[in-house]
Amino acid sequence: MEQSDKRGRLQAPADWTYPPVLERTDTYRRRLGGEIGIVLLVSVGQSAIYSVVSFIRAATRAPISQQQTQLNPSRSAEPVWDAIYQFLDIFFSLALVALAVYLLWEPTNNALRRIGLDFRRFGGDAARGLLLVVLIGAPGIGVYAIGRALGQSIAVIPAPLDSSWWVIALLVLAALRAGLTEEVIFLGYLFDRLRRLGWSWTWIIVSTALLRGSYHLYQGWPSALGNVVMGLVFGWCYKRWGRVMPLVVAHTIIDIVAFVGYPLAAAWWPGIFAPTPAASPTS
Repeated sequence: MEQSDKRGRLQAPADWTYPPVLERTDTYRRRLGGEIGIVLLVSVGQSAIYSVVSFIRAATRAPISQQQTQLNPSRSAEPVWDAIYQFLDIFFSLALVALAVYLLWEPTNNALRRIGLDFRRFGGDAARGLLLVVLIGAPGIGVYAIGRALGQSIAVIPAPLDSSWWVIALLVLAALRAGLTEEVIFLGYLFDRLRRLGWSWTWIIVSTALLRGSYHLYQGWPSALGNVVMGLVFGWCYKRWGRVMPLVVAHTIIDIVAFVGYPLAAAWWPGIFAPTPAASPTS
């Protein structure tokens, strides 16, 4: 349960095994391991496998610097249908987040409150999230720019902002989808389940950070490495704060800047952010 300090402020619990695991039989461990495997195979684990395969394919086709990948690619040449498909894609992705929360739910324990995905302390959560944006967001842009300069990052092509009036709204929703999907599953769900299996905090933080990095390998190894560092920082923060909301806020803002601000950066600094004419798509 959550604890309070002398001023009545909520603090993160000392140990997040909810409730205390009294049985760790082989059957229990197999069932929990099977659940983790299924959740990963239909969510972030599936995306990580595709990302690794995409990177291997890209590395064996042509120089990395001459290839490109798309963020939020169009699903239809017709704007209205493209918007419908984009919205449905976001909706069904959020259903996977709902599945993870559902599996965490217990009759006497509200999963949203347990992982800190609520609005009880949104002011403090937002402030922490903005601090992480400064600490992680700006260096992340630098990592990508250095990777492009070294020819080790795949050119990332953002969605155009001028195709329809609703594009920016969909990009904001896509950023929120990314923040919820990664932080709720990587942190809220996996931290709980791996802790129940008896993993140490160090192994949990490191393993989820490595999974997060492989999830982004399709952009090139510099971006993957940057996301591993992000995973280590976010994992440490989640262990310390006991709330996933600040991480969702930070991730969403970082992705909004990337999805909406990247086209502007490509126009202002084409030598770094825009693909070369010879660039070819990786998918």
